[in-house]
Amino acid sequence: MPSSLPSLPSPPSLLGLEDATVRFGGRAVLDAVALDVAEHEVVCVLGPSGSGKSTLLRAVAGLQHLDAGRVLLDGRDQTGVPAHRREVGLMFQDHQLFPQRDVAGNVAFGPRMHGASRAEQRRRVTELLELVGLPDAADRAVGALSGGEQQRVALARALAPRPRLLMLDEPLGQLDRSLRERLVVELRELFGRLGTTVLAVTHDQGEAFALADRVVVMRDGRIAQAGTPLEVWQRPADAFVARFLGFDNVVAATVAGPAADTPWGKLPVPEDAPQGDRTVLVRPAGVLLVAADAGLRCTVTARTFKGTHVAVHLQPENGPRLEAACPLRAAPEVGEHVGVEFDAAETVVLG
Repeated sequence: MPSSLPSLPSPPSLLGLEDATVRFGGRAVLDAVALDVAEHEVVCVLGPSGSGKSTLLRAVAGLQHLDAGRVLLDGRDQTGVPAHRREVGLMFQDHQLFPQRDVAGNVAFGPRMHGASRAEQRRRVTELLELVGLPDAADRAVGALSGGEQQRVALARALAPRPRLLMLDEPLGQLDRSLRERLVVELRELFGRLGTTVLAVTHDQGEAFALADRVVVMRDGRIAQAGTPLEVWQRPADAFVARFLGFDNVVAATVAGPAADTPWGKLPVPEDAPQGDRTVLVRPAGVLLVAADAGLRCTVTARTFKGTHVAVHLQPENGPRLEAACPLRAAPEVGEHVGVEFDAAETVVLG
């Protein structure tokens, strides 16, 4: 029996962008962007250089004036609210630590600006340095720290004033890959423990997919796609998103029933695939190598070791190049002729 009680409205998002627009020289760098970030959610904004992702971050922080639209925090319009009163923390790619202050002085800066007593500042510094894995670093000069240590201090400084929203601008961009991969796992665990609401921007897909609850892909100042990492990875919205995620096997096609007519011939597609003139993506795992006298005849032009597999680059006799993912021991040599068949389960009809 249905209840007669009215349903309760959903709580407002911690952060809301309503038609946020920024123009430089008449060009919209941020073009009517609408985005909500829920409390305790980690959202990563992805996109190539010039897509507007850093401008979005600066607009939320109050460091960039909006030409149109609004930024809302806890439902409150932030128009005219200066950056230091927005209760947001911002961590830049280059960390921007104060070189004249030691580690403790950097971490204590926010609480000191908010009027915390010296005892409160010391407690907060001790708590945060323990949290980021640098419990004995309080008296060290920031210039003597490694890149990874500086990143941790910058994070501790951003967290010190207890911001409602933490924003990260390419937080791991200057670190080597192995350190980046380790720290992104630590960050994910840390934000989970603290319940921190995070809005981060990065150009690194692996970093975003490992860190985020939700991924937002930007293009030319607009949101091209938003969804969970799994949703975006499994079903890119269009050819731009697919190629940005690193998928090269993208072609125009005509879909009719369970098959798509492509430059590689007829490909099987999922039963529920949209019909008509479309764009088709075949993930490398769906490019299956068979005997040279079977399937689509191709020549191996290059092999790239990817750690867990080998990316094999193939040139068909007719049609654009293909990439296949093969186990190391099964990967053919450059110059060999192979046949290719396609797996419908790894084929996505876009749009």
